[in-house]
Amino acid sequence: MSTATLMTLVRNGGFQVRRRAALTSRFLQDEKRPAAACSISTGERRASRFDPDGSGRPTTWDTFGIWDNRIDEPILLPPSIKYGKPIPKVSLSNVGCASHIGKRKENEDRFDYAQLTEDILYFAVYDGHGGAAAADFCDKYMEKYIKEFLAEEENLENVLSKAFLEIDKAYERHANLSADATLLNSGTTATVALLRDGIELVVASVGDSRALLCRKGKAMKLTIDHTPERKEEKERIKKSGGFVSWNSLGQPHVNGRLAMTRSIGDLDLKNSGVIAQPETKRVQLHHADDSFLVLTTDGINFIVNSQEICDFISHCHDPAEAAHVVTEQAAQFGSEDNSTVVIVPFGAWGKYKNGEITFSFSRSFASSGRWA
Repeated sequence: MSTATLMTLVRNGGFQVRRRAALTSRFLQDEKRPAAACSISTGERRASRFDPDGSGRPTTWDTFGIWDNRIDEPILLPPSIKYGKPIPKVSLSNVGCASHIGKRKENEDRFDYAQLTEDILYFAVYDGHGGAAAADFCDKYMEKYIKEFLAEEENLENVLSKAFLEIDKAYERHANLSADATLLNSGTTATVALLRDGIELVVASVGDSRALLCRKGKAMKLTIDHTPERKEEKERIKKSGGFVSWNSLGQPHVNGRLAMTRSIGDLDLKNSGVIAQPETKRVQLHHADDSFLVLTTDGINFIVNSQEICDFISHCHDPAEAAHVVTEQAAQFGSEDNSTVVIVPFGAWGKYKNGEITFSFSRSFASSGRWA
């Protein structure tokens, strides 16, 4: 099935597509997590700032030179004055997200987004392994720790670094007090983004879930996978007394067990150099050029490259449709793992579209799961 056909099916309800696999989406009930963007689409075309009359006609430039900003997204006045340029509000109601179980027995992926303070938004994906315990713990408590450090720290990179380390310690206490011994072997990736004043974007990550920014139609990677293939990561593992071995598919694993060198949880590997210290990146958004932020788990990014993800999303009407297209496309390309995506639209949504969607010929059809 071509990508164009897939998007047509999703726009018209997606019933034929959804029969192929179980697609799960969280229906967030509280006012800080609008549910509409994450629900399964109906047969009716959605009307939104991205397609205001549901006609499918392209949108136009507004008077500020920011793509379609004036339809229903107000300008944030204090940040606009502070930075000397118009900054549109990023609305949580327009966030798109989807989580696909793939061929696994359980979906161990988790995702979340919320408004933490008046000027800070939070977005996250967690990809659990060895059970969903660690991913569930992060999904439940990461906001709490971020808020605690926001109260005492202005630098968002420091806030996220402290929150990651603190939640890792909290999970260790939780696992040691639990009667369930499997919690000691459970772990999770964590890719978390904070957006302040609609313009300051800070991302922190451990593991191999990813974040990318689509700028002028090109994928800009905001994270680097923490794998034993990275020289500095491998050296730390060896200095800590751990070792790296390769499985039958040629994938390196720490102590023959874990395909990543940083995570939250994985308590049995802490003495072997697996750490929870995240790598962070700060980016100032340019809403005239930046179309969206994407967070993905490895069920997607191990089989669909970053530019393909950017292209798929750019050809969709809105983030909700795009989230379903990305997860379904990963399944078509052969992904067997859980696949989760969160898409956050910015000022240039719909502005940059490549004429054709191209595909990588070096795609791996091996299982993208870390337990292969």
